[in-house]
Amino acid sequence: MKIAFIGGGNMASALIAGLAGKLAPGGNIHVVDPNPAALDKLFTAHGVSAATELDERVPAAEVIVLAVKPQSMREVASQLKPLLELAQKAGRQPLLLSIAAGIRSTDLARWLGGYAAIVRTMPNTPALIGQGVTGMVAAPGVTAQQRDAADHIMRAVGATVWVEKEELIDPVTAVSGSGPAYVFYFIEAMQEAAEELGLTAAQGRELALATFAGAAQLALQSDEPVSVLRERVTSKGGTTYAALSSMEQSGVKAAIGAAMHAAAARGKQLGEELGAQN
Repeated sequence: MKIAFIGGGNMASALIAGLAGKLAPGGNIHVVDPNPAALDKLFTAHGVSAATELDERVPAAEVIVLAVKPQSMREVASQLKPLLELAQKAGRQPLLLSIAAGIRSTDLARWLGGYAAIVRTMPNTPALIGQGVTGMVAAPGVTAQQRDAADHIMRAVGATVWVEKEELIDPVTAVSGSGPAYVFYFIEAMQEAAEELGLTAAQGRELALATFAGAAQLALQSDEPVSVLRERVTSKGGTTYAALSSMEQSGVKAAIGAAMHAAAARGKQLGEELGAQN
């Protein structure tokens, strides 16, 4: 498979590291980025070809990964459009795989003159260590083969979850896209409380991180609902019961739900704002 990346930042670099030598040889990966230092680093690490501007090697790829900032997507689309038109005249239709947050595939298609082969994704930051999860949705013009290719590419940095409607990407963003920040926020609170209770900062950090990592792995490896796992730790009248009762009284669960609704609403709003570009 030949893959072109427009953008060579952190997420693109993580994907390239997961793909090079596995799904595609490094020489079959082409990266376009205005930063020569970033390109040199990717070339040295993986043997990719590189350019600071879009060229004919981009539409020659089977898959073009759009890994630019959302605010730059409209400009990139204007540069990419004539190259895609040439590819189509030659009988080829590369898959566009967008990892740009907030950019709806319908708007991207409009900017590209009605281009049909687009998969929109919402990865999250644990992808940087190969432990991510990516929400994905395919536009109607995507073939089964292209969908499989998109899935294989994103699985290079973690799990994938497909949704059938693009509006569901906003809830995906609220759960997993923004989710790592919720986890870090909770870990911060646990560390601060650990120090207030007399533990050192180092001890609080180690205990909080190991607890989160262990609990997550236990939930992943168990066939039982997390509610059952929670109940098994919660003895009536015990320490965990006291902690969870305090959380319930403080409305922690309701606050988490409200926060996720706010994230989903903001995701929808951002899509509308970014899509308003002519």
